[in-house]
Parts: sequence; C-alpha cells; structure tokens
Amino acid sequence: MISFETVKNDPEVLCYVGMANIHLGVMGYTDHSLRHVELVSHKASQILTELGYPARLAELAAIAAFLHDVGNVVNRHNHCLTGALIAFHVLNRLGMPCEEIALTIGAIGNHDEQEGEIVNIITAALVLSDKTDVHRSRVRNKDFARFDIHDRVNYAVVDSEFKIDGPQRRFTLSLSIDTEIIPVIEYFEIFMQRMLMCRRAAVFLNSQFSIVINNATLL
Repeated sequence: MISFETVKNDPEVLCYVGMANIHLGVMGYTDHSLRHVELVSHKASQILTELGYPARLAELAAIAAFLHDVGNVVNRHNHCLTGALIAFHVLNRLGMPCEEIALTIGAIGNHDEQEGEIVNIITAALVLSDKTDVHRSRVRNKDFARFDIHDRVNYAVVDSEFKIDGPQRRFTLSLSIDTEIIPVIEYFEIFMQRMLMCRRAAVFLNSQFSIVINNATLL
C-alpha cells in the first residue's frame, strides 16, 4: 500500500512541486510551494477523518492534495489535466492499485473551479482544502503598487481559519479582511466560483459550507 509519506518524500514529486512553484512565481501567481501542498494535504485528510470516512480514503485525499498542482510545471492552462497525467505516471511507478490511482487522478483532474466537477469523495475533500487556503502569506509580490486583484484580495486577508465540525457535518471558512485594502465585495468578485465549488463539495459529503467575513455570515 503506497503511503502518503512515500509520495511526499519521492524525489521526482518534490522536483515537480518545486519547479511548478517556480514557474508560477515567474508568471506572478501566489505561493504554491510545499507550504501550500502540505497544508492542503493535512486539511483534506482531516476533512474525511472528521466525517468518519475510512482511513485509506483520508490518506488518498492527502496524496491527491500533495500532487494537485504539479501540472503547473507544464503550464497554468489545463494544469489539472496535465497534473492528473503526471500523477498517474508517478503513482503507477510506485505501484499503487489502479482503483486508487483512478480516485486520485480524478480528484486532481477536477479540482479547478472553471471546469471541474465533484466526481468522488476525494475530489470534495481536495476542493474544500485547496480553495480555502486564502491568506496574505501567499502573496509573493512585495510591491503593493504592482499588486493585481488576486494579490490584493489575498493580502487583505489578515486572518483565516477553516473550521471542521464533523458531528454537525459543517465547514466554515472564517476570514478577517482589511477593508482599507479591498471591500468585501471584491473577495466575492474574484473567489465566488471557488466558494460555490466548495459548497458543491460539501453537499457531496452530505455537509454544509459557509463563509464568515469580519464576523458576518455571507454564504
């Protein structure tokens, strides 16, 4: 059985994750480094664990989360699909059974809000953990005058907490936003599709998803 630790420490995987983050940095995107994928992996596993799903599904969610952005090493466009293909070759080389590979690459290939669908439990956990990683620490550009809208939105988030209530089957993203940097409406202008995908993911898990911004429940 291929473990999360095996995938996490694989030299090829670490190479792709690192180079993908470098390429995104050149293009001006926010941080997608080990900090991001490790955080998303932890949350994806925690989601399924807290909801009472089998431990192996939680581990597969962590694996999918660690690999979900490797497609950026090729191109940002269609990175979900190229990432799924890269993940297939890695997991097949490591000896993962085809049923588990199918679940994992299905999640990776569907995690983007533009065209992805919640096709399985692992996809739902990946979407919820990935789309809720919003915080100013992800902004790489240090020149405020050169911020694009994504930089401003992320930088305006001074505090972010993703809460999992397993018994109540409820997920809550609580944000503190500096409204002198952006009004709250700009957050929704940029991230509405992501938040709606989180809600679909929660529904797939027979759960609820809500957003609290500056102590006001908005979704």
